[in-house]
Amino acid sequence: MLLQRDNRTQRAVLSLLGILAGSFLYTFGLNNFIIANRLAEGGFVGVSLLGIYLYNIPLSVSFLVLNIPLLFLGWYRFGRTFILKTVIGVVGVSVMSEFTMDLFHMGVQDKLLASLYGGVFSGIGLGIIFRFGGTTGGADIIARYVNQKFGWSMGRTMFAIDVIVITSTAFIVGKDAAMYSLVALFVSARVIDVVNEGVSNSRAMFIISDETQKIADMIQTELERGTTLLHGVGGYTGRDKQVLYVVVSRDEISRVQEMCRTVDPHAFLVVNEVHDVLGEGFNPLKQPGKKLNLKFEKTKN
Repeated sequence: MLLQRDNRTQRAVLSLLGILAGSFLYTFGLNNFIIANRLAEGGFVGVSLLGIYLYNIPLSVSFLVLNIPLLFLGWYRFGRTFILKTVIGVVGVSVMSEFTMDLFHMGVQDKLLASLYGGVFSGIGLGIIFRFGGTTGGADIIARYVNQKFGWSMGRTMFAIDVIVITSTAFIVGKDAAMYSLVALFVSARVIDVVNEGVSNSRAMFIISDETQKIADMIQTELERGTTLLHGVGGYTGRDKQVLYVVVSRDEISRVQEMCRTVDPHAFLVVNEVHDVLGEGFNPLKQPGKKLNLKFEKTKN
């Protein structure tokens, strides 16, 4: 029990440090690229930026004030665990926005470069926050609430909020700034996906053929990749079919295609990008805490 408690404490501390690190990178991108060039951002951060441009209200103040009522709503609707990490994310962004304000002055005046680099830093920062289970509150809480209450998808709600904020920006700081802001939002979204899912070098292949067993044998012999045979039925012919499923690296796709051409030129192949491939031949399937448990049992005996 003691070791399990220590393990939970370590994970909690790691999550806290990860969310704070992500907040640092996120606000660094905001201050040095987005705010410095009067560009916009989505969600409640975007609303806070409008407060800066119109009334010179610090981001740290307006962002925290806007989120306070939503944090109470989130506590009531989604529970303590979700809100605690959200509070860390919100406070982290507020504090780090002050800390990074005068930390560096990149001096980038080209709005296109500013939108690209701002999107990269924002994406890395938010991706790290999300990866450690945190959020930046605001639109995320609203989207979750609307999803539970009305069944709307979270992506649709967050997109609607972003559109409203960016449109408001167009009237306040100009259409060009709003268009550059869309570039930053797009880059940020893509970088968030990369941080959370990784840059995958693996591909999953579905192979439909009358000679799937021969193809599977060749893959196992020449590539030393494990394969799985699935049962299928032809939608048009009604005939039983075997579907071969295999995960290979990107540079092995052409070799599998050549095997299929050799064995069955009429084979049908589908190639999909996959993420987080764990197991033999790829990344190891880690089991956190297993060594600790074994050590504890040994000590107990």
